[in-house]
Amino acid sequence: MFSVVDVAERKAYPLAVKQTVRSEAEKQALKEHQKKRAKKSKKTSSKPKGRRPGSLNKDKNELNLSAELLRIGELLSELLKLIRAFVKIKYVALDGHYGHNQAVLMARANDLHLISKLRRDAALYEKYEGEYGGRGPKKKYGNRLKYDLMPIKYLKKSERVGGIITNYYQGVFLHKDFGQEINAVIIVKINLPTKKVGHAILFSSDVQLGWEKLIDYYSLRFQIEFNFREAKQHFGLEDFMTTTAKGVENAANLAFLMVLLSAKLLKNSDEKCVGVLDLKTHFRGVKYALETIKILLEKPDTILMKEAIAEVKERISKLGSIHQTKVASSSA
Repeated sequence: MFSVVDVAERKAYPLAVKQTVRSEAEKQALKEHQKKRAKKSKKTSSKPKGRRPGSLNKDKNELNLSAELLRIGELLSELLKLIRAFVKIKYVALDGHYGHNQAVLMARANDLHLISKLRRDAALYEKYEGEYGGRGPKKKYGNRLKYDLMPIKYLKKSERVGGIITNYYQGVFLHKDFGQEINAVIIVKINLPTKKVGHAILFSSDVQLGWEKLIDYYSLRFQIEFNFREAKQHFGLEDFMTTTAKGVENAANLAFLMVLLSAKLLKNSDEKCVGVLDLKTHFRGVKYALETIKILLEKPDTILMKEAIAEVKERISKLGSIHQTKVASSSA
């Protein structure tokens, strides 16, 4: 699912939902990839150093998307065609699973910059700033960053809350798997009582993006989780019983459509509704009130009837709501 995030309101609005059905070939390829990673993580002392004979340089800017990224890229491209006429979109924020070069290339192919998260053991290098030695290719990579001993020149802010010190570092660095420079923010937390140190690495393909905005935009990605929460809690995303591919997709899209509709109603509501529960209570109460009025046995005076309808609707629509407001009685 893709949502557009209003940075000023700090709220996400779901716009495109698509069901993922992995093929058997894709499942098998995923299992093989996991096995390779498991073998790679095991340390072998007999591993030869240097490049394998006959290995060639790879073009790091060649688009070679996986089946998963192809699905995401297709949905993203379709969505951008629809909304770019109304909204200027510059960044796409994806979670740490997509913190790699191919995701950057997919974003750039759609004229966007990626904001994501790198693995905590990612090897980042400073750009080499020394003099050219005069022989061979110019040196590109400088010193590798040590996250527990970051150079002070990259420090942007340091703050302490209780026994926790948080340091924010930012710079433009190189990664050997990426075809371009990346703008990285390293957040280092130091627990003074326990002496433990932890860090997280956020990055963007936009080297001009400020470190505070980079952190803020990545954190706003979590607003999408609230879309899922509301769709599940209020609009039946995890309760529908259909099992066909089209039925599941329709049910999911309907749930997220209701999330959008409720957000619009809450924004424009003159009632004192501050949440989806209040909104549902209000409309349920209005329905009960109208049905009650329909079964009145005696038809009262027209003027009194209008006042009664307004009061009954107002009173019944508040029944069960969390945030109650006093209703002035017309008979008082």
